[in-house]
Amino acid sequence: MEQIPYIRVGTSYYKLVKAPTIAGHFNEILVHWNMETIKQDHGKDHLSKIPKYDGFTCIPSHIAFKQEYLGFYNIYSPLGKVPKKGDVTLSLKFVKHIFGKHYELGLDYLQLLYLKPIQVLPILCLVSKERSTGKSTFLKWLKEIFENNLTYLTNDSFSSQFNADWANKLLICIDEVLFNKEELTERIKYLSTTNINKLEAKGKDKREVEFFGKFILCSNNEDSFIKIDANETRFWVIKVPVLEAEQTNYLEKLIEEIPAFLYYLTNRKLHSKHLTRMWFTAQQIKTKALIKLVQNNRNRVEKELASILMGVIEKFDLESVDLCPLDALLALNRTRIKTDLTQLRRLLKKDWRLSNKGNSNSYQKFVIWTDGDMTLVDAKGRYFTVEKSFLTENFDDLMTE
Repeated sequence: MEQIPYIRVGTSYYKLVKAPTIAGHFNEILVHWNMETIKQDHGKDHLSKIPKYDGFTCIPSHIAFKQEYLGFYNIYSPLGKVPKKGDVTLSLKFVKHIFGKHYELGLDYLQLLYLKPIQVLPILCLVSKERSTGKSTFLKWLKEIFENNLTYLTNDSFSSQFNADWANKLLICIDEVLFNKEELTERIKYLSTTNINKLEAKGKDKREVEFFGKFILCSNNEDSFIKIDANETRFWVIKVPVLEAEQTNYLEKLIEEIPAFLYYLTNRKLHSKHLTRMWFTAQQIKTKALIKLVQNNRNRVEKELASILMGVIEKFDLESVDLCPLDALLALNRTRIKTDLTQLRRLLKKDWRLSNKGNSNSYQKFVIWTDGDMTLVDAKGRYFTVEKSFLTENFDDLMTE
């Protein structure tokens, strides 16, 4: 049967063309085609053979892909590689290298992408100061697996108002990320959990579309590639180590295993349960790399106060320390750091999520003298309690050997 590369959607004609890539593959894209040109090339009778659709839709599926839904043409791309039983030794070793201690969760992440493409997932961030870690290879490997459903963005293209080239993609990968504006962080946080997005193309009106995209960020800047706070649960930050030995044709060998790897994902039992809207809990995807990133985003007041409180805890061998905002202000004034009671109250309540006592109660107040010595004195107030465990978990640089 003759393959007809044309479709009519609404009143417009399109041709499905295969655009060659440097890698030797092809990207299938729909291009506007003129009705008169079709007549010239194939004769006017050819128009009656062209499939007709009422409009476009985008419904992702890898296992049971359908090109048409109720008269609408599905613009999601079917995958070219078919699952087939085989050897996945290198693929599993590579996943282990990327995800480390989170190996099983990493396999769950890839399995969910393949079997449940509309499932909301965390923003995966792969970071490392070192070169030759395999971050870029991981993105290229995913591109070979998910093909046209993965797209690469730059920082500038993500900040652009126009998003027609990525609004319908499964994976949106941004390499060499540096989001130094808070609005970019807020935008990616919003998109990572929403199921609706406004699609905007040049010269066209905005329209609402269903959104199922997942973000993968890669950066060589481990400490400050994005600004996030201590309460953030949407980021899965993984520090990727250097590959033991660079192998030639490493990516090609991974690509060869893709059909077997897809078969493995199809038949593997998920390690984790569906516990949150992003599948994984914040505790499951908490890493040292995330803590380090959060710490470097903290302001100087917060870091200095944490250091002072740890000093009190260590000097008096305590498991927690009590303080009122005024105590913190007096202590910080000795370090010549500018702050005020309003900022300190906000820090303790909002950022550290602590609650003060409802009434004025007795507590042991710490006092720092001019010579730097500390003492505990009896006082009364609506104090906050800061646990030693909170400081060691959230301020990694305060931990003593």
